[in-house]
Amino acid sequence: MKKLIVAIALIGSLASCTSTEKGTAIGAGTGAVIGGVATNSWGGAAVGAVAGGLVGNLIGQSRDRAGYCIYRDRNGRRYEARCR
Repeated sequence: MKKLIVAIALIGSLASCTSTEKGTAIGAGTGAVIGGVATNSWGGAAVGAVAGGLVGNLIGQSRDRAGYCIYRDRNGRRYEARCR
């Protein structure tokens, strides 16, 4: 029962986060679990949390800018605008 209450509280705390923050949190949690299970150590869990957090952050950032594309102008400069 205690674990269920903690899980609901953690999920509820993510409700007001942006996609980037959600991606970072979910990636870090998943990475920590996978790293801990794979290495059976706290160090592996820490490395997994950092790696998962970084990847989750990148995925979350890409979701925040959904519907935007990167274009190049005549001079080769990149800019971002709504996709056509």
